Amino acid sequence: MTQQLEPMPADWRRALAVVAHPDDLEYGCAAAVAGWTDEGREVTYLLASRGEAGIDTIAPDVCAPLREREQRAGAAAVGVASVEFLDHPDGVIEYGTALRRDIAAAVRRHRPELLITLNHRDTWGGVAWNTPDHRAVGRATLDAAGDAGNRWIFPELREQGLEPWDGVRWIAVAGTDRPTHAVDATSGFERSVQSLLAHRTYIEVLTEEDPEAYCRAFLTGAAGAAAERFGGRPAVTFEVFAR
Repeated sequence: MTQQLEPMPADWRRALAVVAHPDDLEYGCAAAVAGWTDEGREVTYLLASRGEAGIDTIAPDVCAPLREREQRAGAAAVGVASVEFLDHPDGVIEYGTALRRDIAAAVRRHRPELLITLNHRDTWGGVAWNTPDHRAVGRATLDAAGDAGNRWIFPELREQGLEPWDGVRWIAVAGTDRPTHAVDATSGFERSVQSLLAHRTYIEVLTEEDPEAYCRAFLTGAAGAAAERFGGRPAVTFEVFAR
């Protein structure tokens, strides 16, 4: 028998989603975010870069504001009003104390109970190599949950008025091949399609397929693949680490 996925924890009010690039969350978990905002939960997006190196035919100084606009539109489609950018350089984001400090500072500012990030492992299911940016940001997010609560790590944050926050209770990793939990994608699915479609400039470079057909097919496939392990319901999956 296929092991069933657990429902995501529901005892939280605030979440902070930390990823490397515009579109990471739209590919990863937008349907879940739509359902959460419908329930009145607060979700903030934090992006390490503006995705300025992501489109070969558009120079970074032109691409960055374009992708920022598309990210804000994608977030709005699923009820997220707060989108922040750290301006680490796209494509060469480095895991280390600078990145951990920036994420820990955001955790202290927003005080989430739930942290969300994207696959931090070397590969996508052992099939495709993951990007350095995804690996760096995912790992730094996992580490920053502890950093944010320790007054002796990054003491300069206290000098900036950011007191320690040790209230992160779970870290949920989207896009993992080792999921433990899931969220029913039904109510948020259509908005997740529109959320991904907001990244039209990027998608039109990525595929010759009609952008909406591409978004719908990708998200339908991802949600449907999880259904067998979630009572037959289309779902967004996460690997959840409790703290």
